[in-house]
Amino acid sequence: MNSVARRVSTIFTRSSYGINSLNHGCSQLQQVRGIRVKVRDGRLEQALGFMQRIMQSSGIERLIKAGRTHHVKKSEKRVLARKNLERKIRSQDLARKLQSILTQKVRGL
Repeated sequence: MNSVARRVSTIFTRSSYGINSLNHGCSQLQQVRGIRVKVRDGRLEQALGFMQRIMQSSGIERLIKAGRTHHVKKSEKRVLARKNLERKIRSQDLARKLQSILTQKVRGL
């Protein structure tokens, strides 16, 4: 869990706002993009685990890893390639549907 905390702290220190500016007001806090996790009853380990799962599902962890140059496993490449292909196919399908809807409206059908 310490590695997750270290990654999060590097995100805030690399941002243009910094950690100190997070305490200056709500307007600046809303400008900083990130994940908010509440620590309840002093359960820091549980909150860090929850934050790590959110980071993995939202893709923030991938962005952090992309900043570093390191070896990417073949299995990870396959997963990313499959997700990119699914995203591309979904985008093409939606574009095709939108085009058919617009042509129908133009023709007045």
